[in-house]
Amino acid sequence: MGQCGITSSKTVLVFLNLIFWAAAGILCYIGAYVFITYDDYDHFFEDVYTLIPAVIIIAVGTLLFIIGLIGCCATIRESSCGLATFAAILLLVFVTECVVVVLGYIYRAKVEDEVNHSIQKVYNEYNGTNTDAPSRAIDYVQRQLHCCGIRNYSDWRNTRWFKESKNNSVPVSCCLPSISNCSGTLTRPADLYQEGCEALVVKKLKEIMMYVISAALTFASIQMLGMLCACVVLCRRSHDPAYELLVTTNSYA
Repeated sequence: MGQCGITSSKTVLVFLNLIFWAAAGILCYIGAYVFITYDDYDHFFEDVYTLIPAVIIIAVGTLLFIIGLIGCCATIRESSCGLATFAAILLLVFVTECVVVVLGYIYRAKVEDEVNHSIQKVYNEYNGTNTDAPSRAIDYVQRQLHCCGIRNYSDWRNTRWFKESKNNSVPVSCCLPSISNCSGTLTRPADLYQEGCEALVVKKLKEIMMYVISAALTFASIQMLGMLCACVVLCRRSHDPAYELLVTTNSYA
């Protein structure tokens, strides 16, 4: 029964190392996704420290690939030193991912205040040209999130661009895609997105941070199982004289 348990632990450990390789790719993808998305919304969120969880996630993903390699070699070759190193690194990564979860929740809670603080400034800087970064950011967000203005399309009346243009219209990025020849005129409000962008930007940024938190929690749970299996193998190897290797060669009787 005991030997069956140790063999099962080693088999699970090898399988987990393969999962770690897949996890490394997934975590790096999530980190890159956060960076790319942040670049689209950075005008609405000035706190660059929000990217810290994404940076840590990418670093953890890279480390997980190395961990998977060490774990496979140590498990198959039954190296006590390798398994101990594997378990120690897993513990370090586990603690790091717990930090990511905490930071994720902290920055997720700050999203709404940050957006509320900066969005009015961004809309006031809008000038309608494609070469202007704030203008491109606003047009991108309005098209992607299907929104117009801060709370609704009427907020454009208070912007400098609206007052200077004097054409009683909002940017065409506010137009519904189903409406042809839409000019953004406020005389036809039914042609425009009705929902404001502020709440949708907050929701989008919170979703992004939740991806990071969920990924960290999921893979932290897997790493706990990996540490448990490594500890089982190490303990049985040091105390059980009848311990059997997972892979044997002709040199073993």
